[in-house]
Formats: sequence, C-alpha cells, structure tokens
Amino acid sequence: MMKRLYKLLGVLILAGTCAQASAQTYPAKPIRLVVGFAPGGAADFVARAISEPLSKALGQPIVVENRAGAGSSIAADYVAKSAPDGYTMLIASPSSISVNPTLNSKLGYSLRDFAPITKVSNSPLLITAYPGLGVNSIKELIAVAKKSPGKLNYSSSGNGSAPHLAGVLFGQLAGIDIVHVPFKGGAPSVQSVLAGDTQLTFATPPSVLPLVHSGRLRALAVTSRKSTPLVPGVPGMEEAGLPDYEISFWYGFFVPAATKPEIIKKLYDATITALQQAQVKQAFAREGTEVATSSSPADFAAFLAENNKLWVHLVKESGATLD
Repeated sequence: MMKRLYKLLGVLILAGTCAQASAQTYPAKPIRLVVGFAPGGAADFVARAISEPLSKALGQPIVVENRAGAGSSIAADYVAKSAPDGYTMLIASPSSISVNPTLNSKLGYSLRDFAPITKVSNSPLLITAYPGLGVNSIKELIAVAKKSPGKLNYSSSGNGSAPHLAGVLFGQLAGIDIVHVPFKGGAPSVQSVLAGDTQLTFATPPSVLPLVHSGRLRALAVTSRKSTPLVPGVPGMEEAGLPDYEISFWYGFFVPAATKPEIIKKLYDATITALQQAQVKQAFAREGTEVATSSSPADFAAFLAENNKLWVHLVKESGATLD
C-alpha cells in the first residue's frame, strides 16, 4: 500500500515539475497567429505588421495563418477549440468576439471561450458623405435628416458590421431616421456613396481618405470623441456637435480559455514589447490606426466585459440578421 502511495506521489511530483518546466521553456516552437479574413484586409495588416517584432520578443517564429469565412467566425471557432498551450493565437475585433455570437446563437463559441491577452490597435471610423448631398458638417447632416425622416441612406460593409452598428448608434443619439443599406464588403459600400446611390457611409479611414483628399467624398467627422492626428483636419464628435457619440474599431489578441496564466503573461509581455517599436507605430499610423494596449490581461478582460454590452445592445437595436 505504502509503495503504491509513494509511487503515486512520485508521479504527481514529476507531473508538476514537467508542467513547471514546460511553462518556463515556453515557447519552444513557432506560434500561429490566426486571422479571420483573407490576406490584404485590416486584420491581416495588423497581424503582419506586428509578427516580426513579436517573433523577436518571443524568440520563436510567428506564423500568420488566414482562415477566412463566415465573417471571421471560422477562425474564432478554430482557435476556441485549439489546444490551450499558447501555440495558437487569434487576432480578433468586436465582430468576431461580440457581434457574431449575438447574430448567430448556433455558433460553437462565445466570449467566455477565450482568454484575452491585450488590445493591440484602435481606430475611429470616418463619417463621409456624397458631395452632392450638400452637407459640410454633422450639424447640417442632422438638420437635413430631421427635415426628411427616412430619406437618407447610409451604406456599410454588411449587416452587423462595425460601420452598420456605428450608424445605428449615430441615429439613436442624433434622434434621426437614416436607412441602412448593407453591401458585401467595404469596397462596394464606398462605391455606392461615390455613385450617389447612398448618401453616407461609416468607414475605416484607409478605405475613404484618398477619396476625401481627391474631393470625391466629403469628410464630416471621425467617430472618436476628440479629433485625431490619424485623420488631420477632421473634427471629432464633440467638436462636431454630438459629444455623447463615440465608437471605435479595435483588434486584440486572444488564446483558448484554459491557457495557463504563465503563458498568457509571456504573450502579453512580448506583445507590449513589440507594440512599443517605432516601426510598428509608424506602420499602423499609415493605415489610419494606432497602437492601443491594455495595462494587463485582466484590464483587457474588464474592457471586453463593458465593450461587449455596447455591441450586443447595438445588434439587438439594429434588428440585424445574418446575410
């Protein structure tokens, strides 16, 4: 009996020692950073901009892996069900983490299936108008919308997308009725405003800034409360006359929920080191976004708990359904 007890105790001690050694030697092989969209999009850009400095900070290659489909749900589901060993990481936005599970209760994952590491980037959307509409400011836009309820249309990259929900929040706070017109992506959404088929869009700065500079679209405001050097010369919502309005689009890093705290801390520390590099900040700025970090994984988790409420509320208010 005593021999069996000693043997069992030895196994437990050995297992504990191996687990400790595993955490201390992590990472011992390349880490996959999974992107829920095809190469060339915003999430893919952010992932690739940080991959090299993150690789240096961790001492192992970061392999960016694109798993596009279902509005990034395929990638999120894949990572949620991956081994919680720190070798599979997800870059995700509110769409992946909050919006998609709200739109489709049949998805095989939710926010609780992930362990948050840190926020990585943050950017406002840009409210732009068809020049033929004849408005030059948010105040003028609201006045026109109130004069003709339901006559103004705004385009977005799809039902439940950040631009769609940004429009929902704008309509609520401004007390106006503007009609949402969804498209299958950002490019056709912007094209519809260029053609005058829709009058407004809420879009990422890189997708519309060149058109603003050429005079083909008119920038009314950024969706952050304050103006930002990322979009010089364009007012924030406080200056534009709607101070209670603020919405931003962020990306963050996540791993499966059961990942060990020691591994999460190593990933967090390495990510912060990578994001502090000047070349990363410069690369982000060129795309109209900025480095945005959390003070700790716990801080990011607290942010997500609050931010999730906003997106879930907007989805429900919008009446959005899956495309």
